Amino acid sequence: MTQGALDGIVILDLSRVLAGPSCTQMLGDLGATILKVERPGHGDDTRKWGPPWLKTADGADSGESAYYLSANRNKRSIAIDIARPEGQALIHRLLGRADVLVENYKVGDLARHGLDWDSLKSRYPKLVYASITGFGQDGPYAQRPGYDYLAQGMGGIMSLTGEAQGFPMKVPVGIADLMTGMYAGVAILAALRHRDRTGQGQRLDLALLDCQVAWLSYLAQHYLTSGACPPRLGNAHPNVVPYEVFPSADGHFILAIGNDGQFKKFCDLAGVPKMAADPRYASNRARIENRDTLIPAMQTIVKRRGTAQWLKDLEAAGVPAGPVNSIDQVFADPQVMHRQMVNEIVHPLAQAPIPLIANPIKMSATPPSLRHPPPTLGQHTDAILAEAGLGPPEIAALRAKGVIA
Repeated sequence: MTQGALDGIVILDLSRVLAGPSCTQMLGDLGATILKVERPGHGDDTRKWGPPWLKTADGADSGESAYYLSANRNKRSIAIDIARPEGQALIHRLLGRADVLVENYKVGDLARHGLDWDSLKSRYPKLVYASITGFGQDGPYAQRPGYDYLAQGMGGIMSLTGEAQGFPMKVPVGIADLMTGMYAGVAILAALRHRDRTGQGQRLDLALLDCQVAWLSYLAQHYLTSGACPPRLGNAHPNVVPYEVFPSADGHFILAIGNDGQFKKFCDLAGVPKMAADPRYASNRARIENRDTLIPAMQTIVKRRGTAQWLKDLEAAGVPAGPVNSIDQVFADPQVMHRQMVNEIVHPLAQAPIPLIANPIKMSATPPSLRHPPPTLGQHTDAILAEAGLGPPEIAALRAKGVIA
């Protein structure tokens, strides 16, 4: 197997749910060693966020949810009670070989156990310490618990998602969590680069709300530039017309016309060449100003053919268009299959290899790899502690006390 780009980097992962685990999974895919620290008897909350559940060899529910499987491959699990002094001592043993610590506890919680940044920074000067919370380490909301749904609402994306006259709508996937995980991953890599250059670690402070605001991107910039809040447009685009879902004779498809030349090609294909020459629609700016008349006229035209015929004809004409796939259609799509966006790996609870969503990063020299299935709770406790220098009698004594599991 090709050595990963982050081979040799050890990350102590004290995070759970989605933002932190998605970050460490990405870094694990790239070769880092991820030691997932979980509470004995409980573990990551998402283990119980089913159905659906991973099935065991006899068809029973394993207790491992699909949600958990989605964000925890390429990790090893160690179950430690960090509320106990002996558990805290074990964390210090692991920190002795760690490059990064990732945590998403409420502000101040880890200080009770002596595992906060201020307690660790002088003892481990090269440590990159990444904290992921709902609202950051300071400010009037710092003490509040943070959830993706709250970040989506407070961060503005729900005011932009959904039909114009419809109910505010969240993005179905926990996108604020996932984007915060992405930002955290970038920050960790930058901090490691700085550490390698200077020998100095640092504290990283990532907040769901901050990241949600940041990835409003050009729509937030619209407001900052004009002072006007962007309207909710459903499937339409604020700056490009026509660029939305259209109903065909037998379904729907996306028409993504990005310039005036593509609009002319569409009009020629649709048998309405005069529409492209109409001053109301000849330029993108004019089409934006007159979308209220253009879109209904186009909907009438598009309904004359079925989706498959439109997609075939539009591709031949060089006009961007695509289907609205269900999830099963996504994984049956020839391009998705060619890009190998599903990997399989043996799991200790399953009879057959289980499918996992692949990492989308393609690298010629150090590609992501799938080395470990999502671990069962505490699966690697003994092995990790042995690597940290503990012998079998010490490990047995800690287990007897309930410090580890």
